Amino acid sequence: MLNRGPVRAVGAVIDIALEGVAAAMIETDGEAIHGFGKAAFRPFAEDERRVLRAARGRWGAHREAAEIVENAQAEVLAGFPQAEIIGLHGPVLAHEPGGRGSLQPGNGALLAGALGRPVVWDLAATDIEMGGQGAPLAPFFHFACARRIGAGGPLAFLDLDAITTVTLVDPAAPRPEEGGVLLAWEAGPGLALLVDLLAERRGTPVRAGGWMEAGGRIDTDALAAFLRDPHHFRLPPRALRERRFASLIEAVAALPEEDAMATLTAAVEAALSQSLAHLPRPPVQAVVSGSGRRDAVLMGMLGDGPSFALRRAEEFGLDGDMMAAQAMAHLAVRVVRGLPTTCPATTGVAAAIGGGQISRPSGRSS
Repeated sequence: MLNRGPVRAVGAVIDIALEGVAAAMIETDGEAIHGFGKAAFRPFAEDERRVLRAARGRWGAHREAAEIVENAQAEVLAGFPQAEIIGLHGPVLAHEPGGRGSLQPGNGALLAGALGRPVVWDLAATDIEMGGQGAPLAPFFHFACARRIGAGGPLAFLDLDAITTVTLVDPAAPRPEEGGVLLAWEAGPGLALLVDLLAERRGTPVRAGGWMEAGGRIDTDALAAFLRDPHHFRLPPRALRERRFASLIEAVAALPEEDAMATLTAAVEAALSQSLAHLPRPPVQAVVSGSGRRDAVLMGMLGDGPSFALRRAEEFGLDGDMMAAQAMAHLAVRVVRGLPTTCPATTGVAAAIGGGQISRPSGRSS
């Protein structure tokens, strides 16, 4: 498995919208992507999502939440027997770089024993220990994607999911950790705000994607207050703390549903547009992934802002639903081969480092 050639790796992720476990396989040597493989999704049942949602923002042991995560991960990953290594990213229930770290239930050592393959997990912890923010973690994979699709100039990767994340890539450089090659940041909230709003109003978990409708009045006072948050004035790289903008939901709580949704959608667009002012140079175009790419209302609002074209990941032969999972597979191979997975321009870490625990079926970890 540690040979220098391409490795079949599978990644599994759970984002903070708590939709379920997405898993995807790629073939990579940790630098170039040699091919993409099968993908699968295991949704959480409503009772599972309620347990996980109740645990968000609460520090401490979450045995029931961890069991749900581990069982769901094991179930979906059992469908990838050909994978030689597994990369995991659990649900972020609380995130406090510079403080208590990042709380992500799930145990890669248990999965390594159950699945009989090495598991790389807890990638954020080492980055945080070295002064980074533990997020975003996908930029080194984005660099590999830019090289694979033959991007001819600076390219942005825009992930519209539970939160909105941006990576600026210069694919002309030989390695992603070199200065000026990457710049990444979490621009602001994404679909998690809208999912939380509807779940609270309807009393049942709501799944993201494709449910926004045109119409509704934007509450400009609530939007203006949101844009005064200090997060929007921090230079990249930067990461969000879990539920930082929960106060925005409180600000729209008394509005009719269509007005509240319009205001939250405008907040997603405004946060991204304001953050793009930090770009040192404009990209040629942006590759858009995540559930938000399927919403015509949000994509229409975003398309009116930047001077560069927004193109869905599928236009480049990429899977916009599975890029986060593929990123974990790619990073897992980088970790076992001693390659960096974050650098100062992606998380603010002190130097380019490789992080994460490696658990092997024998029970040994490193």
